[in-house]
Amino acid sequence: MPSSGIPPAEETTVGYPAELLASDEKVVKHLHPHWITVFIPVVIALIVIAAASFGVAAIPEGDAQIWIRLAILIAAAVLLVVFTLVPMLRWVTTHYVITSHRVMYRIGVLHRQGKDVAFTRITDVAYRQSLWDRIVKSGALTIESAGEGPAQILDNVPNSDRIQQLINHLVEEDADRRAQEAGRHYGQQYGGQQYDGSGQQQQYGGSGGQVDLGREQTQQLRPPN
Repeated sequence: MPSSGIPPAEETTVGYPAELLASDEKVVKHLHPHWITVFIPVVIALIVIAAASFGVAAIPEGDAQIWIRLAILIAAAVLLVVFTLVPMLRWVTTHYVITSHRVMYRIGVLHRQGKDVAFTRITDVAYRQSLWDRIVKSGALTIESAGEGPAQILDNVPNSDRIQQLINHLVEEDADRRAQEAGRHYGQQYGGQQYDGSGQQQQYGGSGGQVDLGREQTQQLRPPN
């Protein structure tokens, strides 16, 4: 996964439940679906409100006036709930969260579902944009992971191309961090031998001087004369 030209990860101040994160884990990006997903519901709300207001005002006086107005208001309320409130709640409760260790998403209002994909299991990240998506800067992210079944598709991700680059960058950083931790652990177990992030060996003796561990082991295995 190439890292050249990838913008550095920036932590976001948007809140996310701390109990879902590990002690050394930080939220890098917390997103909701693109605003275009709530554009039509907002337009519908404006039309319904305008139509209901006109209808209530246009009802002529009479015995049935109050009942007709009440029927108009109930119909308007039903339309607002179905075509505006529900989509808005779905948008608010859909979370795309990128942390320093994994990608998480949570979807649903009453029936919730979600999934976590650790960086160590991600094998490929791709994005897809139509012409309209490119205009509004949206798109779909496809995350493939080893042993996780079908690829995970996140729809209507804001700036999907930049998010794809960010995830690739974080995957590389996570791999380098784990390599360094493994090198330090290996060095502690085997005489101070350490590995840096590039795979280079650094050998340290107990007194601070460099030693050749291979030669030392060979001398120990050499039979006595």
